[in-house]
Amino acid sequence: MVAYGQILRRPVLDWPTLGCVNVHASLLPRWRGAAPIQRALLAGDAETGVCIMQMDAGLDTGDVLATKPVPITPSDTTSSLEAKLATLGAPLLMSVMDTLEQGTAQPVPQPGHDVTYASKIEKDEATIDWNQAADEVARTVRAFEPAVASIDGMRLKLWQVEVVPTDHAAAPGEILESSKQGIRVAAGDGAVVIRSLQLPVGKGRVITAADALNSRGAMFAAGARFDTPSAR
Repeated sequence: MVAYGQILRRPVLDWPTLGCVNVHASLLPRWRGAAPIQRALLAGDAETGVCIMQMDAGLDTGDVLATKPVPITPSDTTSSLEAKLATLGAPLLMSVMDTLEQGTAQPVPQPGHDVTYASKIEKDEATIDWNQAADEVARTVRAFEPAVASIDGMRLKLWQVEVVPTDHAAAPGEILESSKQGIRVAAGDGAVVIRSLQLPVGKGRVITAADALNSRGAMFAAGARFDTPSAR
């Protein structure tokens, strides 16, 4: 089972001769639950991985049959991590199935400490809070791909942002500088530069910051400000 999203009942778990096996996208017991990839990105984890787990009646609590870690890079997003973990998970699953068939599998019980839960993603979590630190803003964009922000009554989708140094003291959400290279925005601590985004016009295409400035230059001028929770 992979990404099924439901807890199987005991009669189903007991039906197969060798039990049920799950491919889980985290290093259990880190991020049990529905959204392990997004939660790992949002938390700023340095690594994640794949676990092949013998399923039991709990929520991702079964014995671990095999693991494969993978580092999380500063450019990783949910989609890039999904691709990496799928590439790792498929051959790992096949090797585990061989050990189960041969009777040589070595299940390892999960430790009872350092357990975290990856709760389901809620829609409003994808909205940028500019009061957060710059790295948290960037992680939100990478996890939700895209994240949502609004400015001057227009709701935008942010697809790519990067943390950048700044020596400006500005209110969170204030645009510090706009150029063809990106739109630099102050966060609660530090700043990010928006590289690509999506306007609610133009057939919903993902465009570069340069294209956004060509069509909406005044909106993204230095001194303009994105909405923040306190400003809404």
